[in-house]
Amino acid sequence: MPRAHSFYDQEATYFVTMTVVYWIDVFTREEYRNILLDSLRFCQKNKGLKIHAYVIMSNHVHLIITKGQHINLSDILRDFKKHTSKTVIKNIQENREESRREWMLWMFERAGQKNSNNKKFQFWQQHNQPVILDTSEKLSQRLGYIHDNPINAGIVQEAANYLYSSASNYHGMKYNLLEVDML
Repeated sequence: MPRAHSFYDQEATYFVTMTVVYWIDVFTREEYRNILLDSLRFCQKNKGLKIHAYVIMSNHVHLIITKGQHINLSDILRDFKKHTSKTVIKNIQENREESRREWMLWMFERAGQKNSNNKKFQFWQQHNQPVILDTSEKLSQRLGYIHDNPINAGIVQEAANYLYSSASNYHGMKYNLLEVDML
């Protein structure tokens, strides 16, 4: 029987969500979004991660993913989350112009104290909430959900106009930030 919240079928396509602890709006700053994008590119190039759709919102990320090489999806996302959490927190610590610095670091430390797996800070919530997309209906629904996130948040009126999403890839626009393996 499939386990909830796990990547039990390594050949399947998954919808995953990664959320910042306490839903802190970290990714309102370009430098922190760029850390995510660089890390996703690294995973694509070096770990075989295939990204079919994505959106980076202010406090969470949605992806539709598969894997191409022999590394399993749990390991890829674990490494991605570990690297991005350390890198974003380090950037927050060093950014003297970050007006929310002390508050965010206090919140990440507070979350870290509640989790024995952490040495000091916790940036991401523990779970990825993987959902296997085993029908065309599920795939279509989640693709629309990802691309409509910025519309539903009142950021843009057209999904393709949101820079930090694969919607522009699906509309053939030239300002794609990540390579996307189209569905």
